[in-house]
Amino acid sequence: MKTMIAIPCMDMVPARFAASLMELRRVGDPCTACFSMGSLIYDSRNKIARAAIEGGYDRVLWLDSDMEFQPDLMEQLNDWIIDGCYFVSGLYASRKEPIRPVIFKDIHVEDTAEGKKAVVPFYEDYPKEVIFEVEACGFGAVMTTVKLLRDVTEKYGLPFTPAMGFGEDIAFCLRARELGYKLWCDSSIKLGHIGTKTYTVDDRTQYPTACEEFKSY
Repeated sequence: MKTMIAIPCMDMVPARFAASLMELRRVGDPCTACFSMGSLIYDSRNKIARAAIEGGYDRVLWLDSDMEFQPDLMEQLNDWIIDGCYFVSGLYASRKEPIRPVIFKDIHVEDTAEGKKAVVPFYEDYPKEVIFEVEACGFGAVMTTVKLLRDVTEKYGLPFTPAMGFGEDIAFCLRARELGYKLWCDSSIKLGHIGTKTYTVDDRTQYPTACEEFKSY
């Protein structure tokens, strides 16, 4: 099974991410790391998706460059792919207040007096099962099959292009779900989200005011 580790990023990554990547136990033969550098995250993701499809890969581990994770992350996600999942994410928190898991349910568009508005409610209290279905999630640590990437690409063209007010990660999730794919989160795989400190899903009450500048999750 041929595996790609996909890392969309700017021209530098945090040292804690680099350390996690160096310690990551790889699965797949061969297993290739692919960095796509650029200021437009969705453009980098689209380029990586095309490279994975054209390169004959079987699965892709998507890692954001501001994540911190355990060496067995790839092994754990890959076990779910072997079991028949096409998309599975680890669990991590936002890095701005309020600190909440970056997993979503009931994604929809509402009509308001000002026009249409994208609505993205967080899971405040996610299910207690180890693995559970989500409607969408961030792409901080996600493993997908290339079959899923190919199907979304064939149907929608550029799979990660933002749409209807949603960012590239949620837009991709909605497209995948429209094709009948189920999206899963393994709550036992907990990652850190690097800001001025590393945030986890247990950091829900404290947040340094110096981080107010962060606008992404």
